[in-house]
Amino acid sequence: MKALIAGAGRLGTQIAQVLAAAGNDVTVVDADADRINALQGQLAVHLILGDACEPACLDQAGAHTADLVIAATGEDEDNLVISLLAKRQCAAPRVVARVNDSENAWLFDRRWGVDIAVPAATPLISLIEEATGATDTVALLRLSKAGVDIIETVITTHSRAVGKPLSDIPLPDGTVVATVIRDGRPTVPGPAVRLQPGDELLLVSHSATEQEIHSAFQ
Repeated sequence: MKALIAGAGRLGTQIAQVLAAAGNDVTVVDADADRINALQGQLAVHLILGDACEPACLDQAGAHTADLVIAATGEDEDNLVISLLAKRQCAAPRVVARVNDSENAWLFDRRWGVDIAVPAATPLISLIEEATGATDTVALLRLSKAGVDIIETVITTHSRAVGKPLSDIPLPDGTVVATVIRDGRPTVPGPAVRLQPGDELLLVSHSATEQEIHSAFQ
C-alpha cells in the first residue's frame, strides 16, 4: 500500500512508523523544517518539506498515486483543505482526516473529501484500522498485503520486563519491535533500550499471536 501522511507531529509520526514497519510505501509531508530534519534517518519513509495545503506539494508527494491519504496536522482547517484537494484533485481512493476540535466534527464528511473522520483521542491502533480499512476487535491489525501482523502491548508496573533491555526479552520467531512510545513520543528502539512502566510497544510479526506477544512482556 502507498500511503501519504500530511503532518509530522506525534500522531503522524506514529502512523508512519507503524505503516512503514509493515512494509508499506509511506511519504510524510510537513511544512516545519525542524520536524522533517528531526525525522531524517529515524523513519524508513519518504520525507518532504512543504505545505500539503498546496496542490503542487501534494502532487510532488505522490497524492495522485497514493492508496491512502491521511491528514494528520494539528489544524482542522488544514486537514479539511488537504482532504478536499486529495479527493477532488488527486482522486485519492481513501482519505482519512484527524478532527482536533470536536466542535468541528460536523464538517468532516464527504463534502470535504473525507472518507473517515477520526477524533484526536482515537487510540493509534484503532485509527490505523480505520485508515487502512482493516477490522479486528482485539486491537490486532492485520495488513494482508504485507503479510504481517502489528500487535500492541503496554508495559505495566507489574510487568516482568520492567527495567530489562529489549535484547533480554525472548520474542517469538519472526517478530521485531517496531517502535517504543514513551511519554507520547515514538522512538526507534535499540537492543539496549530498557523498558519502563507505561511504555507502549508496537511489534511486527509474521506468525506470533497477540497472547504470545503479551506473554513475552507481562
